[in-house]
Amino acid sequence: MNKDSRILVFEQRTLLGAALARRLALEGYTKVHVVGGDGHRGQALVDSIFDWFLPEYVFLAAGRSGGIRANLSQPAELMLDNLLVATQVIDASHRYGVRRLLYLASSCSYPRDCPQPLFPEYLLRGPLEPSNEAYAVAKVAGIKLCEAYRAQYGSDFLCAIPSNPFGPGEDFSLENSHVIPAMIRKIHEAKIAREPKVELWGTGRPRRDFIYSEDAAAASIAIMSDYEGAEPINIGCGGDITISALAETIREVVAYDGELSFDPELPDGMPVKVLDAAPLAALGWQAEFTLREALAESYRDYLERFSPESAGRTEHAEVYG
Repeated sequence: MNKDSRILVFEQRTLLGAALARRLALEGYTKVHVVGGDGHRGQALVDSIFDWFLPEYVFLAAGRSGGIRANLSQPAELMLDNLLVATQVIDASHRYGVRRLLYLASSCSYPRDCPQPLFPEYLLRGPLEPSNEAYAVAKVAGIKLCEAYRAQYGSDFLCAIPSNPFGPGEDFSLENSHVIPAMIRKIHEAKIAREPKVELWGTGRPRRDFIYSEDAAAASIAIMSDYEGAEPINIGCGGDITISALAETIREVVAYDGELSFDPELPDGMPVKVLDAAPLAALGWQAEFTLREALAESYRDYLERFSPESAGRTEHAEVYG
């Protein structure tokens, strides 16, 4: 992938899509088109974008996502949106002769109960986490569709599976946010309101591998440029942290001196989700940000976009997708 290659990114409204747009510009790629929020609404619209731009490389980081609350309340919308974008963009990439496509799936694609760390060969070897099954099935379908085009047509379609990404531009709404933006918002609001305690979902025991969106974008570009394998590759930092330790780190970043408590009557989600990142490290990639640095950047983004006066009261919002 050269600096003047025609690169198409789906899409601007997603965390990773926006991060990819920023990173590609930072690394000096000059012919990048980033599709807007509803750019995959219908095959005719997708085809018109391909026909106009004639991309050589496609990053497919589109599709709605959310945490436990969104997955439980909107499974049909989440599944349908991700199925549509995968089928429309992958098929168009084949028909328009794209040289290479990178489909960004989700760590939710892995079975709920399987050995840790997670390797791509574990896909479809057990039941999915029930709380996000519909979304995960759509992501698995995208992976398998890429593999099908590779098997039938020889298409150079790759799949990457990010761990739990977070970063600038997060959705901080109570309905759709993931664990880190939900905790940032709730702990910040407790600080502003001088509340002595914040109650969080679950037991605090689940373990997760989190990755800053800017790091995930850099890793995606490295995979597009340098990865020679055909099998899916994980995007992770190779470490993990418990939800309770994460909450404590966010409490320190926010400078909240109150108490954190967990409600075990509320769901935890998948008990452990840690990705094997050795193949990514073998490409020479490593994260630029520590977890604490990345959390501080995310908190700064929250403060810039949401003033304390506009932040409403919260109820349970933590979502451990």
